Amino acid sequence: MAATKPGPDCLRALRLCLLLAGMLLWAGCSADVPLNPSFPLTRADARLALLDMAEHTKKPARPIVVLGGIYDPGIASSGVARRIRRMVDAEDLIISISFFGCGTFDECRARVIEKVHEAFPSDDPEVTTEIDVIAISMGGLVARHAAAVKAEGGRRLQIRRMFTISTPHRGAKLAWLLTFDSRIKDMKKDSPFLNKLDLAWKNADYEIYPYTRLGDVIVGPANAAPPGRHPWWVANIPGSFSHLFAMFDPRFLADIARHLRSESPFTLNPPTPLP
Repeated sequence: MAATKPGPDCLRALRLCLLLAGMLLWAGCSADVPLNPSFPLTRADARLALLDMAEHTKKPARPIVVLGGIYDPGIASSGVARRIRRMVDAEDLIISISFFGCGTFDECRARVIEKVHEAFPSDDPEVTTEIDVIAISMGGLVARHAAAVKAEGGRRLQIRRMFTISTPHRGAKLAWLLTFDSRIKDMKKDSPFLNKLDLAWKNADYEIYPYTRLGDVIVGPANAAPPGRHPWWVANIPGSFSHLFAMFDPRFLADIARHLRSESPFTLNPPTPLP
């Protein structure tokens, strides 16, 4: 029997399938290009690492606090906390805090100190219990503000290590937009608030591990680390908003989890400058 030639509809369908397959292959690969020499972790390897850590959990050295971004009602911060719990055996040692409803950085500071003290009480009137912080976007600035010594005294946040994801340490690119939110105004480059944080940072007794994804048009990758530092960067995931979903990037979560488990991280020092 003679072979039947495929009709035009079949050929179009075949070409479409091949095109979609190529696009999916491109998307899967391009998220790892360029590969950061100081953060040589692919998404595939990050997922494998997360699965392995979930199967062999370890206790953290201290409580872990996840801080949300500016308008996060608690979805992103609780989502990150939930993912970290899978790899760190510390159900009662991880909390997430949202700053939804706060109008100023002082209000954010008061909330985080209050929530941390409620969850992990401290007898010291000057500092909270020592914690590790995972901060999403603005949450990193809140943590720095809460850790600074205030002239009028009062309890401050005692941080050992802070992991910041897309935090506008040097200001946010879009903070110039007109707004009634004083926190956005404070996130303008070289604002009095940021300058004050940088002065306090010179005497800080904790370490910051800054992460960012390329293509962040909200904060800007170059702004995602304190002055004089480079962030550990990764390529953005095609089709994903670089800033808005950075907190769920498996590469960041895997590296942070390694730190929290007192294991060798995937990141290397010194951080490679932005491409």
